[in-house]
Amino acid sequence: MASTPPHWSLFTATTSNHHRQTRQQPNRRQWLPPRVSSSPRGSRSVSTPSAVSVSNAAASHRKLPTFSPLLTPNSSLSSDFSGRRSTRFVSKMHFGRPKTTMSTRHSSAAEDALQSVTTFSGDDEMFQSLISSFESKLRGSDDYTFLLRELGNRGECDKALGFYEFAVQRERRKNEQGKLASAMIGTLGRLGKVDVAKSVFEAALAGGYGNTVYAFSALVSAFGRSGLHEEAIGVFNSMKNYGLKPNLVTYNAVIDACGKGGMAFSKVAEFFDEMQRNGVQPDRITFNSLLGVCSRGGLWEVARNLFDEMVNRRIEQDVFSYNTLLDAICKGGQMDLAFVILAQMRAKRIMPNVVSYSTVIDGFAKAGRFDEALSLFDEMRYLGIALDRVSYNTLLSIYTRVGRDEEALDVLREMASVGIKKDVVTYNALLGGYGKQGKYVEVKSVFAEMKREHVLPNLLTYSTLIDVYSKGGLYKEAMEIFREFKRVGLRADVVLYSALIDALCKNGLVGSAVSLIDEMTKEGISPNVVTYNSIIDAFGRSAAMESRDGSLRVEPSASSLSTLSGTEDNLVMEIFGQLTTESTNRKKKDCKEGMNELFSILEVIRKMHQLQIKPNVVTFSAILNACSRCNSFEDASMLLEELRLFDNQVYGVVHGLLMGHRESVWLQAQSLFEKVKEMDGSTASAFYNALTDMLWHFGQKRSAQLVALEGRSRQVWENVWSTSCLDLHLMSSGAARAMVHAWLLNIRSVAYEGHELPKVMSILTGWGKHSKVVGDGALRPAVEALLRGMDAPFYLSKCNMGRFTSSGSVVATWQRESATLKLLTLHDQLTIKANTTMRSRDQQEQISLTLQPLLL
Repeated sequence: MASTPPHWSLFTATTSNHHRQTRQQPNRRQWLPPRVSSSPRGSRSVSTPSAVSVSNAAASHRKLPTFSPLLTPNSSLSSDFSGRRSTRFVSKMHFGRPKTTMSTRHSSAAEDALQSVTTFSGDDEMFQSLISSFESKLRGSDDYTFLLRELGNRGECDKALGFYEFAVQRERRKNEQGKLASAMIGTLGRLGKVDVAKSVFEAALAGGYGNTVYAFSALVSAFGRSGLHEEAIGVFNSMKNYGLKPNLVTYNAVIDACGKGGMAFSKVAEFFDEMQRNGVQPDRITFNSLLGVCSRGGLWEVARNLFDEMVNRRIEQDVFSYNTLLDAICKGGQMDLAFVILAQMRAKRIMPNVVSYSTVIDGFAKAGRFDEALSLFDEMRYLGIALDRVSYNTLLSIYTRVGRDEEALDVLREMASVGIKKDVVTYNALLGGYGKQGKYVEVKSVFAEMKREHVLPNLLTYSTLIDVYSKGGLYKEAMEIFREFKRVGLRADVVLYSALIDALCKNGLVGSAVSLIDEMTKEGISPNVVTYNSIIDAFGRSAAMESRDGSLRVEPSASSLSTLSGTEDNLVMEIFGQLTTESTNRKKKDCKEGMNELFSILEVIRKMHQLQIKPNVVTFSAILNACSRCNSFEDASMLLEELRLFDNQVYGVVHGLLMGHRESVWLQAQSLFEKVKEMDGSTASAFYNALTDMLWHFGQKRSAQLVALEGRSRQVWENVWSTSCLDLHLMSSGAARAMVHAWLLNIRSVAYEGHELPKVMSILTGWGKHSKVVGDGALRPAVEALLRGMDAPFYLSKCNMGRFTSSGSVVATWQRESATLKLLTLHDQLTIKANTTMRSRDQQEQISLTLQPLLL
């Protein structure tokens, strides 16, 4: 059996016995949970709040393994696999927390001094005179520290520094000077003045009063707030040179700094282990910071077990703990669980706030579950929770994406009425939403308004516009946007490059796309999974070849950009010119060179593995779709066999089904389907569609049908099946045809049980999943050919080109014909050829299915 590199699997196992350690270490990180069984999609009644205790009774007797820090697993279905990206950071979860000060012992004179200093406007000499006038009234370091912090809270950095210099000169005791230095460093850190904070720290060290745990902790925190985690770790490690031991404040600061700097959870948790070895017990701030690390990485299972650990240690959770947990859960795609956590908060009398709701709403929106997101907005309004800018922007994005333009306009009016002006995020939401609907006039209008209102477009604005125009075939407009993008001095990122590469690939210019990947790499921009998915999909559509040196190369068409040279700008501009020409002169290519195509895909996968870029469900679908387009069974099976080296869990199942080993891999397939169930609807649908298409294409029709039925039983396609109607419009061609056979077999069982069939029976196909022109979809002709081949009495409706209808009585008569059962019964072609006994067993299985309703 092929082995799978542990960092490469699409579905990373979280309870593998291979990672279990036998040594028991109490109070260590036992945070990796058993799988959470989410409720069916769309259901809010997942369980009662009491049942969602972070350590339930059943799990309390289960020994969780202790994992090495380097083996901290990801969610079984990471956000990468689900194709999601999030721009929210949970450090914002603490926004609005009541300010606390370490000292409340300041005098009324300090309050007077603060008022005078705040309102002061004059030169430095006058400022020194002002603060000198309060010298005799202020009570030493307590008053000075109060003033420093309050000036910092008001953003008065220069005044705070001036007052700090005055206070340090007046204080003679080193420990009091040290307190002032710590307060000043902390204030500068909050203001983002990390270089000035470092200078103050170094001056304090030189003056003999900076070698305190608090001064070091304040500088660690200052670096952390600016995302400079390596510098924060350097300061932390230097403490031992001064004979200082980190305390709780220090450890909390370095853990928070590492998390904000994007360090892996396993590395951050090493500081947690160290603090416990040194006898420093973590508190709520420690755990909230660790939860923040989980949030940024979508490590929802680890986050839940951190909650367990807080309960075990009797550390009270607050709204910020829950908000950070919710963010991790939403980024991990566990939206049904997010509903449960909201209910749990209420049960514990911790009321969800605007951040709680905004986080969950944003998660539902990114998962494409807009109805549930809008329902939560209604709940917010009912509870009297005022929407903030983030909430309004999310709501606006949802309405524009689903085409509810009037509601979107209402949101804009409401924002204006409460004094929230449209910002760059607002405009980006409008541009992206209108762009997805193909409303290019509105896109141009919104962008023009953005300029009139003097809202500066950012990198995401330009990336969105280029992506929108490129996908719509408006390459001249995309070219103009790129010109403007370069004029304002912005630097392209992976999103912009990926949009260009996708446009090239969809126009068959694979050689140009690969050239652009080389160019972006030279620019220091690393391709991501989205970039490579476009290339894989293109290789499934056009011919390619490998170069002799083993690097990824394409045999481009005569019109490709293989001879392009020069700067990045020239390359991109020529690409747009090429796209403008090619968009009206595209040539479809057949599968004669299928082997080259598939082995080019394998080369891309190897490159992704080399760069440690995880494939996701789009990668999987693109690979299987490429197999479906190629007529060579041998080439497809060889590719899947090779891919087992990279992910045996996924491709082992696919290869087994293709090769006719359904019985031996079906249990593993069921486990795979359970994991897919946790993805959002569109992602899960793409998975099932791609798999059934490939199996149907190569004659494994019974396996394709079973896979489609598994998808239906897991509600991948909602409301797909009733006695009177079969709705196929969200299915691929293979899935739809397999489902037609299953549905008609079920109708047969209903008729044989003596039940009367509905008067009108319908099969809905719509215009086709990828249709651009009315009546031009691939799904309807495929279903029509299938029905004609079985002589099924369904005919295209005169008033609806995407609907086949028949009367129940006619269908019942057809079902009773002796040849119908044989026509409806599907088999796996390879299994039939290899083993006639297997065929007999399959036939018996099919016949038994006709005697009872299927999955009603």
